[in-house]
Amino acid sequence: MQDGFLQYFVTKRCRRAPLIHWGYYVRARAVDHCVREFLLQSQGHPRRQILSFGAGFDSLYFRLKAVGLLSCTVVYEVDFPSVASRKAALIKGTKDLAVVVGGVGRRESGAMSFAVEDYKLLGVDLSELSKLEKALKEAGLDPEVPTMLLAEVVLTYMEISRSDALIQWAAQHFPCAQFVLYEQMHPEDAFGRIMQQHFSRLNSGLHALAQYPDCEAQRRRFLQRGWAECSVIDMNEFYANFIPEDERRRVQALEPFDEYEEWHLKCSHYFILVASKGEELAWTPLFSKMPAFSADDPPRVAGSISASVCTIDSEIVGLRRYGHHSVLIKPHVVLTTGGFGEQDGRHCRLRDFHVLIRHEDNWRVGSVRMEKPDNTWGGRLFHTVTCVSGSQALAVGGRMSPTNADLGILWLRFPDSMTASDPDCVVVELVSPQPAEDLASSRWRHTTTEVMCQGQKYLFIYGGRSAVQPVLGDWYFLHLEEFSCKRISVGGPVPEGRHSHSACSWDGGALIAGGLGAAEQPLNSVLFLRPTGSGFQWQSVETHPPFIPRYSHTAHVHDGKLLLVGGVWLHSASVPGVTVIDLMTGFSLDYQIDTVSLKWPLMLHNHSSIFLPDKRELLLIGGGGNCFSFGTHLNLRPVCLGLSNILTSQ
Repeated sequence: MQDGFLQYFVTKRCRRAPLIHWGYYVRARAVDHCVREFLLQSQGHPRRQILSFGAGFDSLYFRLKAVGLLSCTVVYEVDFPSVASRKAALIKGTKDLAVVVGGVGRRESGAMSFAVEDYKLLGVDLSELSKLEKALKEAGLDPEVPTMLLAEVVLTYMEISRSDALIQWAAQHFPCAQFVLYEQMHPEDAFGRIMQQHFSRLNSGLHALAQYPDCEAQRRRFLQRGWAECSVIDMNEFYANFIPEDERRRVQALEPFDEYEEWHLKCSHYFILVASKGEELAWTPLFSKMPAFSADDPPRVAGSISASVCTIDSEIVGLRRYGHHSVLIKPHVVLTTGGFGEQDGRHCRLRDFHVLIRHEDNWRVGSVRMEKPDNTWGGRLFHTVTCVSGSQALAVGGRMSPTNADLGILWLRFPDSMTASDPDCVVVELVSPQPAEDLASSRWRHTTTEVMCQGQKYLFIYGGRSAVQPVLGDWYFLHLEEFSCKRISVGGPVPEGRHSHSACSWDGGALIAGGLGAAEQPLNSVLFLRPTGSGFQWQSVETHPPFIPRYSHTAHVHDGKLLLVGGVWLHSASVPGVTVIDLMTGFSLDYQIDTVSLKWPLMLHNHSSIFLPDKRELLLIGGGGNCFSFGTHLNLRPVCLGLSNILTSQ
């Protein structure tokens, strides 16, 4: 955002993470959209007003005044007396600000900390309505004039009875007005719990969430308190529908970005609301466009699956990570590689390998001995590891950072699998082969799947993203014996490019599900790369009902059923659990994951999962991410999901 006045209201400049830049950008755009629509709609009136509650050090007045949008408009800002006094002192002591307001203002009087003709700064506690009304009247606020009331993450810090009273007072006090509210929602899921914990640590609990947890509850809140109309959308919907495509591309190009999961989760936990009353302002700006995106219909939940902490013989801090990859290298041995997580009390890219070994119903932490260790592995994230035999696997791609992804391909060989002297030790030898194809491996968030063509084994490398292309739609067939990419005929409609999708081997081909497309919208397609006599054919797998678009999930095929596990979708009323799709009929069912037995939030994106067919059980390893400004969350322990009931019930 271009804001030449912001520099005067901050104590120091510092660079934030790209995710935080994006989050505050979309907030600023949403509020700016509503304010400009109000000014446009009311431009025929000889007088109009903006009343900003809890304005803090917002530069709104200065930005609007500098571009000539405040004709016939008075801006009133209200905050605690101490905040208003500090802001007034800043304005008086800063030449560029004083020039905009046209002087140093009148002498302070009562609640008035600063006043010029079109700008009034008041120090009043919003919870004391009689004092607020009195101070506004003395400042010259005219309730008969078209008025916009603005509250950006303000009311939720007040006791519910007091914030409700403020909403009702505003409806009764202003016959022609709009009320714009930007706040948090959805406290019940993992991201919502982490969000609440963050504000509780700051001693700033979010009071409104318990009674008004979602968009519909907030809409009813305003309608029941005297507002004639009310529209409310979450920030995913605002970003897709109200920010032009060329502007979205501009923002994407400003700095490297690869935190899509947390971006969409943040946006699904904040909303922008506009309530209105009075004939002149009955229309609300969020109804002005036909939606290019809207949240999908809620999933029809068929049941729930209980999650339980895996029984493991020791503490396993090393599996608190995300962006890693786990693979079953023997029937009861799970190897986990790479990712970002916790090591020696700090968060960093992880270079170590981790082994879990199952003995009956329990898991043991194994050890890894590296043969010929070198620096070729690095701390890669969002790579793939595919077992191609009982003694070796291929690691493909991944990234160190969004600008460093030329990590190539590595063989992981397990020469003795487990040593005789130490049955819980896995020997891993890293071998750098001759480059197969730079373009095939310089990617991340892709998939690799073993397929068969004319009796030959290939590794099908598909999709992902690169340091140059935000979304890839190409594919390669890596011949596993010759270790070279081969041209193989592929017919059918070319699928939309995607990353963060899932892929499973099935019937000699590959099943591709979901992913994030070029428009940064999740996809709901299931595609089958079907083997033919001379190559492969793309074909679509129709599901009934269509499964909700998602990405950053994991997937498995068992007994003709495709299992989609976790991920991120834009339907903010719930989070993905396990979806079971019958590949013969296309019939799909959604199951929630019951996490009541877990003492910590379970975030199922950027995780890995292992399906254990003999137990009909899923082992979930890692997962989490950087939760906006609320901190990094890492799932504490591996989790087990028993699937026997849902796999036999279909």
